[in-house]
Amino acid sequence: MYQDDSNGENTFEIIDKKIDDSVGEKTESISSMSSSASLLPSPSVSVAGVASGGLPATSTILTQINPKPSPISQSVSISPPTQTNIAKKAEAPTPIAVPLQPALNIGSGEPFYPTQFSAAIPPSKGVQHGTVVPEQQPLVGQQDSGGFIGWMKGAVSSGGLLSKVAEKAKNSVDSMITTLDPQMREYIYSGGDLDILVASQQEIKVSAIREAFQSVFGKATISGMSAQATNIAPQPVGFAAGVKAAEERVQAVLRDPKVQQNPAPVVAIENFILEVGEDKWYDLGVLILSDPIKQINLQTFTQMTPVPAAIVTLAQEDTPQEYPLRWSGLEVTIGSLMANNLHVHHSEWHQALTGVSRRELILMAAKTLATLYKNIIGQVN
Repeated sequence: MYQDDSNGENTFEIIDKKIDDSVGEKTESISSMSSSASLLPSPSVSVAGVASGGLPATSTILTQINPKPSPISQSVSISPPTQTNIAKKAEAPTPIAVPLQPALNIGSGEPFYPTQFSAAIPPSKGVQHGTVVPEQQPLVGQQDSGGFIGWMKGAVSSGGLLSKVAEKAKNSVDSMITTLDPQMREYIYSGGDLDILVASQQEIKVSAIREAFQSVFGKATISGMSAQATNIAPQPVGFAAGVKAAEERVQAVLRDPKVQQNPAPVVAIENFILEVGEDKWYDLGVLILSDPIKQINLQTFTQMTPVPAAIVTLAQEDTPQEYPLRWSGLEVTIGSLMANNLHVHHSEWHQALTGVSRRELILMAAKTLATLYKNIIGQVN
């Protein structure tokens, strides 16, 4: 590096120095660069002197920099890439990541067995494995076309939960029909294998017996026949007279020629009065069931209804002393006297006096009688 002041300017020229032989291959690259760079004008930095009044010509910015190059500037050189380096980079292959795969001993001569899936739950636990064969659907012509009624019949006959649902639906429909028209009960629940004869034609007695036996047996045919007790007073007094009157009604039905050809169980109902204390009278009824085929005889009693002592005294006064059946009871019935005093029908005086009708009293006792009869014939069969 030297300074030339011939033109009044400070000019600095950078002259390349040869690097020691210890650098090796770097010297060749630097010399090639200097030979190629010599074709271009040498870079120089000229700084014009500052006019008078400013800094002196020798005091420039570059003069403040140490002109001695640092060791770093002597050892580091910036050179453009050469064709040799580009060719070396092009020849170097780029590594490619290849995933490792397990080696198969196909050529070893041993057979290869593919892995099979083993279910954690065995087939015995309800999980199907393997090939599932689709179920065959019935043809359109083979399906039941019975509609709702056909479905009801099939559901009831199949049993299980569906049978219970269908039975409840059927009972709900029947209950609605019988509520709107009570007379339909006789047609809906009639039938079955049970026939019961009632020794009376009074609707209060027949309807109560029908409802009780149909509620217990499901289906039953109940019919009434006219029958009277001829050897007992119209108003029996005491248990013995009441039971005797009911038995006579049963025998009157069984003597009928039609019943003798087709015998069936007979139910008789008879109301009587009972004195349980001094001037304490009650009215109650006895129900007797007689099955001549199975030789079954059952009886039960209704709830007692209090009767005013004055009414009983009046009935005793109206019965003559020479009445031939006075030993069994009275000639005048309590029902007729109570109906006259309460101004109601003789079959409604229980409802007017106590709020419980005679039909309800008979119905409760008849359900007990029907349940007892069902349990007995179940043991016999």
